[in-house]
Amino acid sequence: MGLLDNIFETGRGTPTPLSKTDAFAGILLAASASDGHIAEAELKSLRTITLRMRLFEGFSTLRLDAVLTRLQRELRSEGVLSFLKRCAAVLPPELHVTVFANACDIVLADGIVEPAEKEFLETLIEILQIDPDAALNIVEVMIWKNRG
Repeated sequence: MGLLDNIFETGRGTPTPLSKTDAFAGILLAASASDGHIAEAELKSLRTITLRMRLFEGFSTLRLDAVLTRLQRELRSEGVLSFLKRCAAVLPPELHVTVFANACDIVLADGIVEPAEKEFLETLIEILQIDPDAALNIVEVMIWKNRG
């Protein structure tokens, strides 16, 4: 490992092992980035979603921000598909529908669904093995929720 590898993120080798909170937040972060950039409003929404969940009980905003910063680096380094698969492999199956619903909420929050965002949601349905009927219901509800 070279002197500057930590700064330039080279020579990292294997990615950091993910916890289930990392995996959940990572999928939501990928949803935020699915249109090519992460807006501050999306990060704020992500913080609100996660910090109100029992899964993130005991997390401070500072701790969550540190996790999100690390996950952003890993997402950029690995690419969305590889990162999503790694997160899904760690996330317990009972949280798959929950994370999908919250990812939909983030993607649909601005009322505009870009082609890349639609593709992201379709990929997420496949990776998380969400029942197609359940996925359609969730997307419809999130569209209604974010209409106003």
